[in-house]
Amino acid sequence: MTVDYKIDTTFEPLHELINSLHTYICRKSYKKIDLTSAWAKETRKRLTPEFASLLDQTEVDSNWKLTYLLVHLCPEKQHVHQFLSWLEGLGAGDLYELMSEYSSQFPDNMAAFKSRTLSLFSEWNELYFQHIDPVIIQRLQNEAENRKALQPAMDSNTFVDETTNGLCFKPMKGLEKLLLIPQYHFQPINVVSSFRQLTICNYAARIYFNDEEDLPPHEYRIIRSLAEMSRLKILRYLHQGPRSFIEIVRHLQLSKGITHDHISKLRSAGLIYAHFEGETLTEYSLREGALLHLQNKLTSYIKNQ
Repeated sequence: MTVDYKIDTTFEPLHELINSLHTYICRKSYKKIDLTSAWAKETRKRLTPEFASLLDQTEVDSNWKLTYLLVHLCPEKQHVHQFLSWLEGLGAGDLYELMSEYSSQFPDNMAAFKSRTLSLFSEWNELYFQHIDPVIIQRLQNEAENRKALQPAMDSNTFVDETTNGLCFKPMKGLEKLLLIPQYHFQPINVVSSFRQLTICNYAARIYFNDEEDLPPHEYRIIRSLAEMSRLKILRYLHQGPRSFIEIVRHLQLSKGITHDHISKLRSAGLIYAHFEGETLTEYSLREGALLHLQNKLTSYIKNQ
């Protein structure tokens, strides 16, 4: 597959602000993220009752997707006040004009959307984000810089694969740029958003703290993900070639919900490729290199006395 779109890697603190906020409001993912639901419970203690209630009413929907677009369009992302000042100075007409290049769907009430976004970002920054360990931001910046340095020496498909731990983005008519942004809070999940000529992937940077084990968490995750017969069946089935979700469901003869959970575990472990057209996940295939990587790491770990 020849890539005919530009690939860029970037990071600014504002990116992690929205990713941390996304992590909190995406309640259905608490059991899947490395931070676990305990992080959400501790974070809630920092919030005012009014703001906690506002976040309870906030969903990961089409309006939230447009918030990611706003962050991208903001010219300065080093400090949240730069985003707030920029957004405050825009009228509803300005926002329609900015977004229309990337989307044909807009909030029902742009003025209300703007006001809500200002409140969400301002209060989240004050009550949570400005208090996080600055090492998180530094390591994310280092990750982006390291990736940019590696890119020229790698072919595009391999670069995207290794950066995202198994995502493939099919060239599409109109797609001009894939933007890769490392994130910490929502690990090990990647967040993909498509805006016509632009696809943004906030990828799990595999950054960990207080880890004294020889095997990093993402490698231990591979071992855990293999300890289930249905997942092994999925890997053996995908060895025959790429398969859609429905084909995997029919092969396993399990419910869609259970099959989706198994696939999510394999994706988080990086054992399978997830193939995207825009932000639509079309099929999965076996990522054989991850199995070889695990074998080498596990052998090294066992022999290292």
